[in-house]
Amino acid sequence: MDVLHSQMEPSPELANVTRVQQFILLGLSTRLGVRDVLFAVFLALYLLTLLENTLIVSLICSHSELRKPMSFFLGNLSCLEMCYVSVTMPTLLLGLWVGPYHLSFVACMTQLFFFIVLICAECTLLASMAYDRYVAICRPLHYPLLMRPQVCVGLALTSWLGGLVVSAVKTSCIASLSYCGPNVLNQFFCDVSPLLNLSCTHVALTELVDFISAIVILWGSLLVALASYVAIGRAVLRMPSAAARRKAFSTCASHLVVVGIFYSVTIFIYARPSRIEAMDLNKELSVIYTVATPLCNPVIYCLRNREVQAAFRRSLHWS
Repeated sequence: MDVLHSQMEPSPELANVTRVQQFILLGLSTRLGVRDVLFAVFLALYLLTLLENTLIVSLICSHSELRKPMSFFLGNLSCLEMCYVSVTMPTLLLGLWVGPYHLSFVACMTQLFFFIVLICAECTLLASMAYDRYVAICRPLHYPLLMRPQVCVGLALTSWLGGLVVSAVKTSCIASLSYCGPNVLNQFFCDVSPLLNLSCTHVALTELVDFISAIVILWGSLLVALASYVAIGRAVLRMPSAAARRKAFSTCASHLVVVGIFYSVTIFIYARPSRIEAMDLNKELSVIYTVATPLCNPVIYCLRNREVQAAFRRSLHWS
């Protein structure tokens, strides 16, 4: 989804060059002492993320009082986060364990496909959740109609199917490029920008597809989320009770923090008209939306929710 202005012109010699069959991923760090510490930290974060999201899905499925539109979206988000970290975290941990390592072309494109599916689905799902809060606070009388089960399922399916379509197009474009060497990716997973940098053929069409999809998915879903939270803010300011305003602002502020961090980092990396030369910066920022947000989202959206907390306490009591 990143647009790269530097394009490599094909030369006559490239016709006889063997196509790259595998890539070398440098990983998060190449320093042995640092890698050992980071491996332990990220392994703990990975397991904690899986535990948090598994707990939320099990609570939503086992407690009928949580089967509401927002809980439906939270369950989808938790499933998405578990898939999300399981796509990028294994290669991150492998790089910290063994150092720079080889990844086949097919495995790299497969990881790229699922990564794009999930990041696009998360963008649209976060926008759907913001819209749900807008309807609940600003149009409460119409909430049962506007957020009826068919609408919720439609929004969730749009998120997942939209991610599949965008990823299929983008991954096909990137996989069709020629990679003649070098084959070193300065990243801990197969990402769009590093791969486009390694192509030895014209990437103008791929860059255009990349940039348009970034504008539609990232900026489009961000505008929906921002419009929803702006409307919520105006409604909250008109509430007569100071306690109700504080409660609403507390909830919305925590949501906005997660949404703001996720969108700002992803747009900074993927939806810019030109790339950043410092790939180490891109790699460090990637940790935020591939590790930090899947870890924080369950806490912000679910575990701070009173209904979820009550269901969790009842589960502990029954056990």
